[in-house]
Amino acid sequence: MRRQRVGELEISVTKKKSGADELIFLPLGGVGEIGMNLALYGLGPEADRKWLMVDCGVSFAGPELPGVDLLLPDISFIEAYKDDLVGILITHAHEDHYGAVYDLWPRLGVPVYMTPFAAALHAAKREMEPNAPRVPTSVVQQGQRFSIGPFDLELIAMSHSLPEPTAVLIRTPMGNVLHTGDWKIDHDPRVGQPIDMKRLAEISAEGVDAMICDSTNAVRAGRSPSEGEVAHGLSEVVARAKKRVAVTIFASNLGRIRSIAEAAAKNDREIVVVGRAIKRVLDVAGELGMLEGLPPFRDEEAYGYLPPDKVMAIVTGSQGEARAALAKIAAGDHRNITLDRGDMVIFSSRTIPGNEKAVGAIKNKLVEQGVEIVSDGDALVHTSGHPRRDEMMELYRLVKPKVAVPVHGEAVHLAAHERLAREAGVPSVARTRNGEMLRLLPGDEPKAVGHVPFGILVKDGSLVRDPEGSGVVERRKMSFAGVVVCTLLMNGRGDILGEYGLNCFGLPETDNKGDDFEDVLAAAVDGCLVSIPKARRKDEDLVAEAVRRSIRAAANERWGKKPITEVTVLRVD
Repeated sequence: MRRQRVGELEISVTKKKSGADELIFLPLGGVGEIGMNLALYGLGPEADRKWLMVDCGVSFAGPELPGVDLLLPDISFIEAYKDDLVGILITHAHEDHYGAVYDLWPRLGVPVYMTPFAAALHAAKREMEPNAPRVPTSVVQQGQRFSIGPFDLELIAMSHSLPEPTAVLIRTPMGNVLHTGDWKIDHDPRVGQPIDMKRLAEISAEGVDAMICDSTNAVRAGRSPSEGEVAHGLSEVVARAKKRVAVTIFASNLGRIRSIAEAAAKNDREIVVVGRAIKRVLDVAGELGMLEGLPPFRDEEAYGYLPPDKVMAIVTGSQGEARAALAKIAAGDHRNITLDRGDMVIFSSRTIPGNEKAVGAIKNKLVEQGVEIVSDGDALVHTSGHPRRDEMMELYRLVKPKVAVPVHGEAVHLAAHERLAREAGVPSVARTRNGEMLRLLPGDEPKAVGHVPFGILVKDGSLVRDPEGSGVVERRKMSFAGVVVCTLLMNGRGDILGEYGLNCFGLPETDNKGDDFEDVLAAAVDGCLVSIPKARRKDEDLVAEAVRRSIRAAANERWGKKPITEVTVLRVD
């Protein structure tokens, strides 16, 4: 057993007696959860292994982490081996797959590989992030075969909810592994290449020893509709609208933007773009020639000058983001865009788990104003970028891997994926989780050969920290029970000078008896100070701790909660 320390953590890895080559799969994010995808592949003997990172994504913080903007995977392990990391390969330009690159790349300093759309969107994103590093990026193409260090790679065109998603075939002398990335079977994605079923069949004939596969929709029966079907559904919904129409989407869904633009043109409406994120995507797509055949997009200033039945707005904020355009429109705070009774808002997106309350609040505000809401439960106005069960079964029967490794999902998705893979006739299904080293090759059965540190980092403003070092733990306590700050002045003889300062934040104004809460705590301080013998008051630390405990005890007695309490004793000689 070899042990490696990374900061305060210790990594243990089973050491093989032989120096034989092997291929290791090690997820640090995205397995047992949705989002924050980061996978490592290790190639070579244990004593001389090179690593390739596939994706480097973020997730979004919930209310349990107040003030935190993003969650990032903890890369302590690969930081310790960064001299053996040969590169970072991004499968597609969604935030949960590439959103952590700017924040984590400086810790690693290795080349990054992306397709043209991802690379251009990443460069545009940099302009929006102050002090973002210049990340050396190599542009690679769907269908290209190339090497990164010892890794022989081929990118296979897949379909997803944005251009240029890729699967990665890793060829080794021991066998081949297919990492699917996010995918679905869509022969009409509206933008970019459809999934390359012909190449996947050729790879199957070559032999696939293991497939690392998306589990997001493994619990859903049937097939995900194509983007072309959504385009038709959108056109039908817009055709019955009598007044203004706004459509809210994920900004990166360029195929959906094309579908919306085509629906607008069929219904004699002009498209107005509202939100910087969508504008950024359109700028990138225009530079890459992905908007050919579409009418021009108008800036939001044109919205008020167009007749209500001739305008259709594409709007950011489908997840209820407070600072996005849709939230401002619903609150009546947007400078250029308003909605009135009889207008229509189409939610052409799914609500990410955890965002239901924020999205529901916006929908309620719109409905109160007489705006009609249309979502995917009402009409075919959205489709997932991930495969349902019939598509997964089709891919398994086409590729015929010897081993299935479900990833990209929570426990319920992974379990459903495992059952499906067995139904599809896959000989072996490997259960794994973040932090587990899984030896894929050589051998007929994958085997866990060690565990490494994993977890989350939090992006708090411009800082990236572990949760304990970010202050978020204290913030959570403050949100639950408030804060009390007490300041005492004391001379060298132990006399308390003047009136002490007592400030309460986030506490009730009165208790159940109607007594002023601040007066209750002040009485507790008075009682505490009287109880301390004068000779012992010369010990400032003793006084501060005694007062702190008294305040918390009094609050708990009257309220049932103990606030965070800070007491400062200042000596005045």
